[in-house]
Amino acid sequence: MERDWTRKAVSAEEAVGLMQSGMNLFVHGAAATPTPLLKAMVGQKALEGVRLYHIHTTGETPFVEPGCEGRFFSVSFFTGASLRKPIEEGRADFMPIFLSDIPALFHSGRIRLDVALLQLSPPDKHGFCTLGTSVDTAKAAADSARVIIAEINEQMPRSHGNSVVPFERVAAFIHTDRPLIEQHPEPETEVEARIGEIVAGLVEDGSTLQMGIGAIPDAALLRLREKRDLGIHTEMFSDRVVELYEAGAITNRFKNVHPHRIVTSFVSGTKKLFRFVDDNSLVEFHPCDRTNNTSLIRRNDKVVAINSCLQVDLTGQVCADSIGHRIYSGIGGQMDFIRGAALSRGGKPILALRSTAAGGKISRIVPELSPGAGVVTTRGHVHWMITEYGAVNLHGMTLRERGNALISIAHPDFRAELARALGAIRRFTVTGLG
Repeated sequence: MERDWTRKAVSAEEAVGLMQSGMNLFVHGAAATPTPLLKAMVGQKALEGVRLYHIHTTGETPFVEPGCEGRFFSVSFFTGASLRKPIEEGRADFMPIFLSDIPALFHSGRIRLDVALLQLSPPDKHGFCTLGTSVDTAKAAADSARVIIAEINEQMPRSHGNSVVPFERVAAFIHTDRPLIEQHPEPETEVEARIGEIVAGLVEDGSTLQMGIGAIPDAALLRLREKRDLGIHTEMFSDRVVELYEAGAITNRFKNVHPHRIVTSFVSGTKKLFRFVDDNSLVEFHPCDRTNNTSLIRRNDKVVAINSCLQVDLTGQVCADSIGHRIYSGIGGQMDFIRGAALSRGGKPILALRSTAAGGKISRIVPELSPGAGVVTTRGHVHWMITEYGAVNLHGMTLRERGNALISIAHPDFRAELARALGAIRRFTVTGLG
């Protein structure tokens, strides 16, 4: 394709001029958030009743700023930090849904998309752009939306896999050359380091890994460098996977699905990560209804799913998306991979959490979940639970047995209280508490 494609670029104001009041919009998420288009959209004062659908976005979120009520309404499938307060205040909303189920909402027309706001890599000589760092739900949106409005960014990595968007499908675009927003890992704490050690101890050579977002999965990855022949089939990954690959721990040679390839639906991290995935045929990006398809996940042997959570009750019910009624994140792909790992030959579904919150004042292992807390992983699906005090496998345990097992990995300051609560709930006498 000739380089003269750039001459077709328009201003952000002209591009969003294709929008009309009452439309349904998809917004590309994570590092692919098309921030200049969002700013220009909010600047169109005549727009009203526009509904935005997205997973977590990065950078500014002008559509939820004061004064936008009635003009724009955000619906998150997975909530980022900037949307927590608007959702709590009723200025935005959250849709609880498995990540694997989102593409079908668009393909089926249950959510009719008028416009997809995307950030794309430049078109190649064949006239194809890619969705870059985030294919996840964006591929379905790109395929089903009536109109695509894009930011084509010279610095957006060109991704391999099922990531293509034909340039001819783009109704209007702006041309930019700006760095993607980076997400740097936070320094790990002693607690996270200990949890990472315990998780790493459960990972065998030849395992296929999935890891969620956050400090705990990152801490586990840091301690896997001496492992061999690991594979990656996940919904997302960060810089820690790149480091693990560079250490020689990742070969993907024992995977049954997409062997010899790292498979993901999106990435979030730093420039190092973006350089790694750029035009790299080792890394395949696929929509999340494929990466998170349980029937595919289970076909790999020794799948280890490493995810974190916020609270667990003494029966094993896991809350990972809210703090009481306050939405914190989302269901995401946790259940997709917890179940997939459980069905995998030799698989290990792992959920990990710090034993306490609020500076040690609150136990995260509780007799019952907080009012409003969402059960993301049911007690029937839960297997390995890990805190800094150890690991227990609840699968095959009775209610009383799993209560005792969870108490054994609770913070010592709360064990007696939890034991008394368990005794009252399960109607047995607790002895030996001192």
